[in-house]
Amino acid sequence: MAARRNVDGFAAGLMLVLCMIWGLQQVAIKAAAHDIVPIMQVGLRSGISASLVAIFMLLRRERFTLKDGTLLPGLVAGTLFAAEFLFVAKGLEHTSASHMAIFLYTSPVFTALGLHLKLPAERLTPRQWLGTGIAFGGIVTAFAGGFLGTAVSPETLKGDFFGILAGAAWGVTTVVIRCSTLSDAPPAKTLIYQLATACAILLAYAAATGQSGAVTMTSVAWGSLIFQAVIVSFASYLAWFWLLTRYFASRLSAFSFMTPLFGVSFGVILLHEPIDRYFAVGAALVLSGITLVSLRSAGRSRDTVPGLAGEEA
Repeated sequence: MAARRNVDGFAAGLMLVLCMIWGLQQVAIKAAAHDIVPIMQVGLRSGISASLVAIFMLLRRERFTLKDGTLLPGLVAGTLFAAEFLFVAKGLEHTSASHMAIFLYTSPVFTALGLHLKLPAERLTPRQWLGTGIAFGGIVTAFAGGFLGTAVSPETLKGDFFGILAGAAWGVTTVVIRCSTLSDAPPAKTLIYQLATACAILLAYAAATGQSGAVTMTSVAWGSLIFQAVIVSFASYLAWFWLLTRYFASRLSAFSFMTPLFGVSFGVILLHEPIDRYFAVGAALVLSGITLVSLRSAGRSRDTVPGLAGEEA
């Protein structure tokens, strides 16, 4: 496998942009939910994006062969990708978006645990585990205002459980990519596996459950679908998989803690949702945790793999 680097300024800046995009996609899905049910939005955008990635590969003259050992892990990653968004859609039928944001973004914990067990180069130091814990605590704090004084019903717990499953599916997807032949595959190839598989599974699920006809193509629906297909599922995911081929996945995943904070911020700006002091404190904790996870250790790190020069955490 190719050597990975610690997160540098370029990677951190790109992850910041990606987290902003991923935070905005939740607002886009919500804005168009009355015109296109979420499961159809994700299924359609995956199909459109898969076509864009195929065109991208043709223009770059990238070969798509099934003889390089990527077919099985590609199908597994695609199935997990579909499961993640299926769990999100199901969970939102029972719990609030704030609860879903918290449990979905437990994904870095599942990623870090999986990679810690599978790859010596991805093992986190105590300081970095502390940073992960602080960042997750920041997410809980940021949304605490929405929990106080609210009784937890069985329906809410059911939705929260779907959120945890979505976070686990996302985290395991990263582990599968990092620990298989997809680790060194072209990012576009990894992405097209996920998008094409997810499109087939999600649209089939929508048809089987009678949701495929719940589509009204208004201007809001078109805008949301184009944003999700071109910017989110094509450009941002392609950039994400490119980063995974060059940097430690566990460090990159820690930045995803910022996504729900951006999501809430866009909700305040675009949907006029209220904000409280808990969010401000939580944001500070998240940024502090990410800093702990991402900063280089003094001297030689435990993440350095003998024989792979320059892989310091």
